[in-house]
Amino acid sequence: MEIATGVIFLLIFSAQGGPVSGWNFLNLAFYFYIASSLIIIFIYDLKHYLIPDKVSFPAIAVALFYRIVENFSSLGNYFWATLVASVFFLAIFLVSGGRWMGFGDVKLAILMGLVLGLPDVLTALFLAFFFGAIISVILMIFGKKGFKSEIPFGPFLIAGTFMAIFWGKEIIEWYWHLFLIT
Repeated sequence: MEIATGVIFLLIFSAQGGPVSGWNFLNLAFYFYIASSLIIIFIYDLKHYLIPDKVSFPAIAVALFYRIVENFSSLGNYFWATLVASVFFLAIFLVSGGRWMGFGDVKLAILMGLVLGLPDVLTALFLAFFFGAIISVILMIFGKKGFKSEIPFGPFLIAGTFMAIFWGKEIIEWYWHLFLIT
């Protein structure tokens, strides 16, 4: 995890693309904080099958405050991203009675929407489900998990979030060119 954290911080720093001062410093601090929170959630959910409110609620508050201060006029984009992602997971939670998806994933979706906005949150969700399915099938093939086994989904959501932060636009462009442009 230490190496992954260092790589993530290095990617965040290199994405700044300029001197670290003024607003760039606040932007860098915001993404370092969000990355730290997501890494903690990743490890905790992987070990305990639980997303701790002590980490997710402050991260949500910081992300909301940051988005308001950053550019109030673009807040609508983050609001819709948050609504789409969280309502999607809330519906899964309610339909399944919490058997398919925990309520922590709903709260994590709120954070994802505030961090990513549209359309990157959709990219992150797609990647999370895609890699979650692949890893689940591999675990079942090797007998590590059964069809009814629980697998924490938070780590996949977080991996999708990081991929969308760093390569979201490129992934979307690749997808459009691969499937939709003839």
